[in-house]
Amino acid sequence: MTEPSKVIHVRNVGHEISENDLLQLFQPFGVITKLVMLRAKNQALVQMQDVPSAVNALQFYANIQPSIRGRNVYVQFSSHQELTTMDQSQGRGEEPNRILLVTIHHMLYPITVDVLYQVFSPHGSVEKIVTFQKSAGFQALIQYQSHQSAVMARSTLQGRNIYDGCCQLDIQFSNLDELQVNYNNDRSRDFTNPNLPTEQKGRPSQPGYGDGGNMYAAQGSGARTAGFPQMGNSAAIAAAFGGGLPPGITGTNDRCTILVSNLNPDRIDEEKLFNLFSIYGNIVRIKLLRNKPDHALIQMGDGFQAELAVHFLKGAMLFEKRLEVNFSKHPNITQGADTHEYVNSNLNRFNRNAAKNYRYCCSPTKMIHLSTLPQDITEEEIVSLVEEHGTITNSKVFEMNGKKQALVQFENEEQATEALVCKHASTLSGSVIRISFSQLQNI
Repeated sequence: MTEPSKVIHVRNVGHEISENDLLQLFQPFGVITKLVMLRAKNQALVQMQDVPSAVNALQFYANIQPSIRGRNVYVQFSSHQELTTMDQSQGRGEEPNRILLVTIHHMLYPITVDVLYQVFSPHGSVEKIVTFQKSAGFQALIQYQSHQSAVMARSTLQGRNIYDGCCQLDIQFSNLDELQVNYNNDRSRDFTNPNLPTEQKGRPSQPGYGDGGNMYAAQGSGARTAGFPQMGNSAAIAAAFGGGLPPGITGTNDRCTILVSNLNPDRIDEEKLFNLFSIYGNIVRIKLLRNKPDHALIQMGDGFQAELAVHFLKGAMLFEKRLEVNFSKHPNITQGADTHEYVNSNLNRFNRNAAKNYRYCCSPTKMIHLSTLPQDITEEEIVSLVEEHGTITNSKVFEMNGKKQALVQFENEEQATEALVCKHASTLSGSVIRISFSQLQNI
């Protein structure tokens, strides 16, 4: 039996377990003075204010199995009598370095260089940031001017969430000496050299970082976008999808016009079609076919956006009808009295933040995300706005970057789709509401 110590060693600490979870486990037994998450080993070290507090905790958990978020954790006295600064800075056993490797778990919202800079810059001078998508998930390398800043940032931010309930930071030291940044854009940035170009045609924004950030791969080894000349937003597409494309998307389609059939003619109109299809790209124009009231033509901004819409909306349910969504034989829609024009609409989502909007593309889900809401909005007002469209099983109003947003979960995808097509771009207390599908499984 290890000699009693005020430091408690905790095992089986999964990445879903946060520092706050551990604090709640041990705070009833006394003051916690230090906490180190050993993420690479799924372990943690918790230092109580004194030995009796630690003894009380271990005696209690000798009789009751401690469990966090459904996972059993195992506790014992540590061989450390006290955690030193070195123990804290070397939580994973690596040498402290001014470059951090950050993995983001539960990434439900897009993370850009600007978001990471806001999170990490309060802890020291950030020189460079590179983001990339690897088998471990979305990762970033962040280079500080000094080792001390990196150690402080890691100690402060490890296990924290960027947004409420998601985008959890898992931070370790990289063994790179210097980051190479070729372009300044949403996926990479050299803050010491603002004159870098935004992209090199035909390549993703920042190729070359291997899994774990421990080596450079061959320059230009990332997936190429040069083969898709019709992609007007190739840099944004590469940024959104990590240089590749979503499963099932070829990127080779050059047909911009879509034929939608089996619509409910009594309930559908051009505005509702715009609200649904604009999730996948900019809309040029829409035409309801008068001789076939359950058919419509929709011209998208380019072939890639049209392919996203066909892929994600084929078979979707709307107004008790299963949509048929296919490419049209017409290359475009001729402008006329019976067409609705949207090419200059400020409601087109992809005129700004294209990379962010591509990341949001998915098939209809049971959950909708509402943004650009009035600052004094209440959950009751949100529910009242959309409850006519189906059974609401859960809802939540929250604040992100100082702006009110909301999530509403319906009983099924069809109800959520109806709420989106009917209430996107509607006005509430002077604010034009934006609605998208959320990929969250629950609130």
